[in-house]
Amino acid sequence: MFKRFIPEFHAKSIYDININFYKKLYISLIISDLDNTLDAFNDGTPSLKAIELVKNIRNSGIDFIVISNNTKKRVSKYCDVLKVNYISSARKPFSYKIKKHIKELNINPENVIIIGDQTVTDICAGNGAKIHTILTDKLVENDQITTKFNRIFDKRIRKKLKNKGLLREWEDYLDGNN
Repeated sequence: MFKRFIPEFHAKSIYDININFYKKLYISLIISDLDNTLDAFNDGTPSLKAIELVKNIRNSGIDFIVISNNTKKRVSKYCDVLKVNYISSARKPFSYKIKKHIKELNINPENVIIIGDQTVTDICAGNGAKIHTILTDKLVENDQITTKFNRIFDKRIRKKLKNKGLLREWEDYLDGNN
């Protein structure tokens, strides 16, 4: 069971990851968590940093969508400004909606990566969908009430991953230290 929570890669932030990393993995679609991965959960609209990130990713030929367990109202408002597609009420850790979206786009799962700040939702869902996974640190300390419960488990899992040397940094892969 613990295996489902192991990310393929780790990054301090989605904003630290170099486009060449995605290119080396032949990524054609990035699925990014919203709250505490792209912006704080209480940010109603994308930060300039998020807008610039998405622009750079799309200019490199990689598609970008947002996934969130949050409501359609919250996610659509954010994504409309960002001008990206989204999956709201995703029900992560379940991977059904991710698999369905990938199938609808007719993309090979080997060319898809999910990026998120929680092992128990984002990484578990990504592993269930058999796509690449990157675990990030959370952007801000504050969390929604529902997320605070998940953080109890997430903290324990991260500690175990770190102690077992299972948090592989994305830079190591890019530098050829597979």
